[in-house]
Amino acid sequence: MRRAVCPGSFDPLHKGHVEVIARAANLFEEVVVAVSANPAKTYRFSVDERIAMIEATVSSLAGVAVRPMGPGLLAEFCRQIGADAIVKGLRGGADLEFEAPMAAMNRHLTGVETVYLPADARYTHVSSSLIKEVHGLGGDVAEFVPAAVLRGLDGGA
Repeated sequence: MRRAVCPGSFDPLHKGHVEVIARAANLFEEVVVAVSANPAKTYRFSVDERIAMIEATVSSLAGVAVRPMGPGLLAEFCRQIGADAIVKGLRGGADLEFEAPMAAMNRHLTGVETVYLPADARYTHVSSSLIKEVHGLGGDVAEFVPAAVLRGLDGGA
């Protein structure tokens, strides 16, 4: 079975993420959305809240599971679950410059390859940080986030 990991903090999940996850599900038999938590970062949503929002959003996608990544290296998580690839969405050249060294290290550590999917043009300007900032200042982000995330941002469950 070909298994891929789509890693990220997903704080919050946005439609650009969903689009990459859906495309990965068309390429691999199984896709594990690995929700990370970096203790050095401050998150808007807990890991459990992020997992619940992602599960609510991707439940109709065959072969997609959502799991907490836990502490440690992504490469080690991939080894533990038997992943063949890491799938990352790229919005532009800056994303590639950021991701390429990590991809090389992951391949060096465990042999897992990274597959890059170019972002859909509708979402190249969307990031989780920007979603939080715009929403926090009263802007409408409904076009860019799934319904479960919008409810979470608005304080609902």
